[in-house]
Amino acid sequence: MKTISNSIERVETVLRGDIPDQVPVDLHNFLMVAQASGLPFQEFLQSGEAMAEGHIKAWHEYGHDLMILENGTVALAQACGCQVEYIAGSAPVHIAPAIGSLDEIDKLVIPDPYKAHPLIENLKATRIVSKEVGNKVFIMGRADQGPFSLASMLLGVQEFLMALADPENKEKLHRLLTFSAEVVYRYAIAQSEQGAHITSIGESLSGPDVTSPKMYKEYEWSYAKKLTNRLKEKNIQLAYHICGNATRIVGDMTETGAAILELDYKCDLQKIKQATQGKTAILGVIDPSSVLALGTPTLVIEKVKEELDMLAPGGGLILGPGCALPSITPPENIHTLIETTHRYGCYAPNGQLLQTS
Repeated sequence: MKTISNSIERVETVLRGDIPDQVPVDLHNFLMVAQASGLPFQEFLQSGEAMAEGHIKAWHEYGHDLMILENGTVALAQACGCQVEYIAGSAPVHIAPAIGSLDEIDKLVIPDPYKAHPLIENLKATRIVSKEVGNKVFIMGRADQGPFSLASMLLGVQEFLMALADPENKEKLHRLLTFSAEVVYRYAIAQSEQGAHITSIGESLSGPDVTSPKMYKEYEWSYAKKLTNRLKEKNIQLAYHICGNATRIVGDMTETGAAILELDYKCDLQKIKQATQGKTAILGVIDPSSVLALGTPTLVIEKVKEELDMLAPGGGLILGPGCALPSITPPENIHTLIETTHRYGCYAPNGQLLQTS
């Protein structure tokens, strides 16, 4: 175990499969940052300068190792022509699809991430943060939603899920997914070009809480794997997020080759540790709402220690919330999360945690 000089080395050590000095901490805190800015969310989440300033300020306050940059889950959908709504006090939401049916796929146009709103603002945030603190903190510039989730928004979520059940739609669905995969790929490249150390996608709609594992394999897995491989050819690593209880598909998720699996608190900790050990890193999996937003510092300490005991031995863990932190999350709980990880998440050279009273 070599000496670690900063957060970038700490996270990169985990991604190599080696043992760092201590478990790194991430914060999925874009809504907290928006709240702390004092700006209307609609304004903050469409301003690269405001987002960068807010995230840098939060990093100075908390000192987390991995910073996640995004403005929600509909940036690519908006850039592709979907109607979205920016609402007070929360992330923007998808309200209308870009096409009316699978027969209109040819009407879709791949957006230029350097010209399309709001991608240009998200990229600006990544660029500013990278310039200011990119030599000190590991930056994840999100590539927004993955091909499956983006395709669902382009067609309409209900229509997309219904289309999956009809075998006659298979060819058209794969055309839509191929289009979506290219959109995601180009945005992921752009995030890397702005200085992000890693990029990521969210594919929660494809998880077992919504879609069967069979449908996941047929309509999601190969696209995630191909995206991972294409990015690897450019020396870009990918993190892969699925909300909910992804335990049944975590083995398949691992086989995509993604560098990080961003997993939820609903997962079986023992099983996801077994499935990922020595193959990929886990990011998460503290409950962002019941524990970090609504819980007491005592509960935060309890859950952090529980996760460290289960997931940290042998390396492969970046500890943090399993999904986005609510805007109302108390700063005290975030300080407790990080301080507890620093106290109890230190490694011995053999990869086991040091015993701390």
